[in-house]
Amino acid sequence: MKSFKHLLFFFVLTAILSFPLSEALSHDFSESISATVKRLTPSVVNISTTNVIKTSPYQDEYFKKFFEKFFSDQMPGREFRNKGLGSGFIMSSDGYIITNNHVVRRAEEIEVILEGGKKYTAKIVGTDPVTDLALLKIDPEEPLPAVEMGDSSALAIGDSVFAIGNPFGLGHTVTAGIVSAKGRALGIGRYDNFIQTDAAINPGNSGGPLFDYEGKVVGVNTAVMARGQGLGFAIPINMTKTVVEHLKVHGKVIRGWLGIMIQDITPEISEALGINRDKGGLVSEVKERSPADKAGIRRGDVIVSVGSEKIPDAATLARKLALTKPGVDTKFVVLRDGKEKIFTIKLIEHPENEKIEESPDKLKTEEALGIEVSEITEQLRNRFQIKTSGGVIIARVARGSLASEAGFLPGDVIVEVNGDAVGGLDEYHGVLEKHDSSGTLLFLIERKGRTIYLGVKMGRE
Repeated sequence: MKSFKHLLFFFVLTAILSFPLSEALSHDFSESISATVKRLTPSVVNISTTNVIKTSPYQDEYFKKFFEKFFSDQMPGREFRNKGLGSGFIMSSDGYIITNNHVVRRAEEIEVILEGGKKYTAKIVGTDPVTDLALLKIDPEEPLPAVEMGDSSALAIGDSVFAIGNPFGLGHTVTAGIVSAKGRALGIGRYDNFIQTDAAINPGNSGGPLFDYEGKVVGVNTAVMARGQGLGFAIPINMTKTVVEHLKVHGKVIRGWLGIMIQDITPEISEALGINRDKGGLVSEVKERSPADKAGIRRGDVIVSVGSEKIPDAATLARKLALTKPGVDTKFVVLRDGKEKIFTIKLIEHPENEKIEESPDKLKTEEALGIEVSEITEQLRNRFQIKTSGGVIIARVARGSLASEAGFLPGDVIVEVNGDAVGGLDEYHGVLEKHDSSGTLLFLIERKGRTIYLGVKMGRE
């Protein structure tokens, strides 16, 4: 009897082990996601955009400028309508829709298409080029099926996610994967904080939702890595909720300003300053008469928490400050001389808030380059021994960016772009606006007292 039981147990165990476990899991998995997708698809919309482009018959730049200056009303040429596609999702039943700023930024007409094919003309409520988010509004005849917002901070690496969108304009499709990484910085914007996923994000998916397996939105699908197969990036929904709240009320994001320059704490800095930690944002400069200055924040302080949020690094601190509401008492925990000090500070509206809302062409070029620049102060001029009277200084070069590959370095001074002199920040932005972001840019750089040329071919994958 015992031998029979043992034999029976052996056959049962063999059958279990020989059955493809992945197929079993896949079968149950697909059934569960199938029901969820069916429920959520009506909340995902297609976005069709149109803008009018006027072409000129004059290829020579000199003649083109001449005719534009003196005969702009008689300029020959033709106009054609440029179409674009993207995705979005319904935030509320009364017709508010979230998408990417780059989906709608040059659109003169925006059409939102619901799952059943019904079309609505949409208006832009507000955009935020810095985070690449936009809020649209349509006026539906009846309440729309809105998504449920999740909590992106609760996502863990390895969690399952899926994206619904409109890739290639072919209609709704679904791609699934996992969270590969969090807090990714791509050099696209100053507050990069992407969720990385291997769920395919194809052309037309931009602006669509990234869901967790409970069917809650945890991100806004935004970018793909052209040189990395299967790498997609989404804006965390927690950041999106804050930005959209501003857009709905103000049409733009009102960013808080503390008035400090910050940097990460390296092991070397930690050792030199006697700081027994590598977390927080190190204050490297305090602006005069800023909220930080008035509250008593000093150079060398380490900000370890803002409000109830712990600060692991300078990038997190920058994002937190930018999304902190001005005029509200905010608690700061600061490490100074090995001891914690608590400050309560009211941030003010960022004095460069208007500069943040830059033109689409300028943003496209600057984001593609992957550099951040600033005006040259007397202190910087002395520190880097800058000889030129004008120019702008490079504060940061994003790793893996076009500028990085071309050899740009922090501390370089941009003197000219394509032969146009750069006198300061405004001139620099104006020069980038002027030149085609898909062509080649030739920069004249001053580095350690010498001038060199660096060329960047824009618009490549």
